[in-house]
Amino acid sequence: MANHHQKPHAIMIPYPYQGHITPFVYLAIKLASHGFTITFVNTHYIHSKISNSQSRENSQMKNKDDLFARARESGLDIRYATVNDGFPLGFDRSLNHDQFVEGLLHVFSAHFDELVGDLVKSDPPVTCLIADTFYVWPAMIAEKYNLVYVSFWTEPALVFNLYYHMELLKKNGHFASQDNRKDTIDYIPGVKAIEPRDLMSYLQATDIWTVVHRVIYKAFTDIKKADIIICNTVQELEFDTLSALNKNQPTYAIGPIFPSGNFTKAPFSISLWSESDCSQWLNNKPNSSVLYVSFGSYAHTSKEDLLEIAHGLQLSGVNFIWVLRPDIVSSDETDFLPVGFEESIKDRGLIVPWCRQIEVISHPATGGFLTHCGWNSTLESIWCGIPLICFPLLTDQFTNRKLVVNDWKIGINLCDKERVTHEEVSEKVSHFMCGSSAQELRKAVKEVRKTLENALGQDGSSEKNFHQFMENIKVNARKRAGLSNGHVSPLHQNGNGLVH
Repeated sequence: MANHHQKPHAIMIPYPYQGHITPFVYLAIKLASHGFTITFVNTHYIHSKISNSQSRENSQMKNKDDLFARARESGLDIRYATVNDGFPLGFDRSLNHDQFVEGLLHVFSAHFDELVGDLVKSDPPVTCLIADTFYVWPAMIAEKYNLVYVSFWTEPALVFNLYYHMELLKKNGHFASQDNRKDTIDYIPGVKAIEPRDLMSYLQATDIWTVVHRVIYKAFTDIKKADIIICNTVQELEFDTLSALNKNQPTYAIGPIFPSGNFTKAPFSISLWSESDCSQWLNNKPNSSVLYVSFGSYAHTSKEDLLEIAHGLQLSGVNFIWVLRPDIVSSDETDFLPVGFEESIKDRGLIVPWCRQIEVISHPATGGFLTHCGWNSTLESIWCGIPLICFPLLTDQFTNRKLVVNDWKIGINLCDKERVTHEEVSEKVSHFMCGSSAQELRKAVKEVRKTLENALGQDGSSEKNFHQFMENIKVNARKRAGLSNGHVSPLHQNGNGLVH
């Protein structure tokens, strides 16, 4: 029987994409610094990508087989394990996306189950599984090994809530009907109103049986069995949504989950790509004069859209850094810029395959961010006081855009029509960087940043929720170990994890 005062030991497993790995790593460090033992699990493939990108940047790097070696040197008990995702290392997961996700849906759990079977023999004993919400099997594995099941949602609570209530959208004909309704959606608990165009791309789709849809359906069935849900968001920014979710299950807003201490200097790199250093180029540019352009680590865009954006940036006359992943169109097509483009913008434009995003957006020369609206990018931009031009491509990005542009008013749309055009890009970028609205947007972002800062303060909502969340893990672990003394945690007296 577990010792009543034993250290809690959590296995953590992120979904194998950059945008999920980043907050998972910082949460692992935060939990370990509050006395948790953590065993962090990456897939072999993700581990190999991170190790290779670090090795290219630093050939002297030690411990490349253990991402958390440096964290342990500073006294944190973070162990590291890797697991096979079911595919060989050389398999192109981007080009064969659907096949890869089928593997995550049907095969991966067997590999992870085997690993957990070994890890539960650790000292201290494993008490908790913190798994990405998009996995479809955590409830089964947590039950098998008698672990507390924490589901970690790395996107806004609004996105979670819409998936959680897919059946309501279906019943009302806004999703999964022959001809989806186009009128305002005003019946989702905790959501005053949302337009169908602001739903996640998977809820706007006509083909609703893709592999990703099947993952979403299964994951949001599994989530109902979670002991605790944690969200990388801030209570004050999504209060109504979080209050509604709390009526179903204990849900804690503990974001933004950033590196502790020096925000711009992460304790180690967790990038899947080798990062270019743009600081020297930025040092030669006037304050707030550079537009940072990046469409994230995962989403793809069309060659046509990229050509229009390139021409628009060219016409705008604005300084810019543009992150262009080699597989931004697809792994097969890597030649997508207009002929002579790089030559024509060489004095005021820098194109890199990947970079240290936080260092770029926190640099005084950066004044705006043209973004796909990934959630990590959005939170980082707010923290650095940088307004956004939104060009959502996929999944939650359309819903994040609504929060940024309509609700918080800290950004604008790149494209108001069906298709992006170079004329609109040029006009929007020029006005955004140099027009009268630039100051208003920067002022608005600073206000939202204050909300984030307050939430992370000693008496802030995210900090209080974080401590309640840790306490809730311990209470649940004691119950599972048969040591519950019948005492009910205060947060369960009203069934609500929110701090008022």
